[in-house]
Amino acid sequence: MEAVLAKYENQINVFSELLDELPDTEEPLWILGQRYDVRAEKSELLSDVRSRLWFTYRKKFSPIGGTGPSSDAGWGCMLRCGQMILAQALVCWHLGREWRWDKDGRHPEEYRRILHCFLDKKDSCYSIHQMAQMGVGEGKLVGEWYGPNTIAQVLKKLALFDDWNSLAVYVSMDNTVVIEDIKKLCHQTGGGMLRPALGDPAEPSEGGAFLEHGSSRPRATSSYPHPYLRSEWKPLLLIIPLRMGINHINPVYIEALKECFKMPQSLGVLGGKPNLAYYFIGFIGEELIYLDPHTTQLAVESEAGGAVDDQSYHCNRSPHRMKVTSLDPSVALGFFCKTEEDFDSWCGLVQQEILRKSRLRMFELVEKHPPHWPPFVPPTKPEVHTTGAEFIESTDKLFESEEEFEILNV
Repeated sequence: MEAVLAKYENQINVFSELLDELPDTEEPLWILGQRYDVRAEKSELLSDVRSRLWFTYRKKFSPIGGTGPSSDAGWGCMLRCGQMILAQALVCWHLGREWRWDKDGRHPEEYRRILHCFLDKKDSCYSIHQMAQMGVGEGKLVGEWYGPNTIAQVLKKLALFDDWNSLAVYVSMDNTVVIEDIKKLCHQTGGGMLRPALGDPAEPSEGGAFLEHGSSRPRATSSYPHPYLRSEWKPLLLIIPLRMGINHINPVYIEALKECFKMPQSLGVLGGKPNLAYYFIGFIGEELIYLDPHTTQLAVESEAGGAVDDQSYHCNRSPHRMKVTSLDPSVALGFFCKTEEDFDSWCGLVQQEILRKSRLRMFELVEKHPPHWPPFVPPTKPEVHTTGAEFIESTDKLFESEEEFEILNV
């Protein structure tokens, strides 16, 4: 089994190294909302990339579910990418986008706590153990390959058990982001849904949404009123699963995809090639820049709450690059809005830079909840029942599950 996985991993690594070195160009390079001049700011650029938490395959951790796999090599790449996009949200939330990792320096307590959330232990809230077992509820056996939409649903469920970070996770449905639903979710209090404010309508007004010409789908209006009493905003992790083509990415979406990396709220993109998941963090010219989880490292031992040797959680090499036209059309966009003002700003950027400039829209942004949809109910902690009987049965089935990249039902 390990020999098969090692051979599979080596084939991936050979491909990943092909575009490793940064080009000598005057074109700007974008990393998660930050613009860099490759020639003049290379050290700052590499420091930024190195500061992202890098989660890869691990081996020799405690068996998942007690009797399951003790390595995720060959099947856990999308789970690791999901960890990376979530970790970036937590870094932005607790440390700020400008925070930089120093391998010889002291780091804030919040950094240590973030890292502990992702250790390969069953009691870490976003460990490979928790993610794999939560995936059972999404119809995935432990050891099966995930697609972008599945990992988004897993992250949404796991966040409900995370009292420290208390993120609001919104996963869009049917290529549509609903502003009203996000505002309800992020202003939600412990007592349930907020009451309508005095003078505001209890139900969405008739004129709150307009129809696209020749379409039954409502579009967003130019303002974003919130008809509910104000409460503290819960930081928002917004994930938008998309399919931007059938077998290959439709070129009409490429410029809009690039614009997403320029936004200050950007957390990057989950996607890759068939059977290969990457965490895309930026672009230069016609190439995407990504962190690659396809390196198998030993699991890191740590006492509960103790110090962690974090050297292997940061990538010290030049970032990988890939032609944007090689991207599989199934992706998930990620954004983080720490405040309501951040979210309102994101809505404005989407309208200005994506929706108004695109012939064919990647996704829709609408102000009101579509009337033909079921009512929006903020998620609550699900009941989790895993027994260990859900593990994938054989290595053959493991690789059978990687034959096709997941086609999203979004």
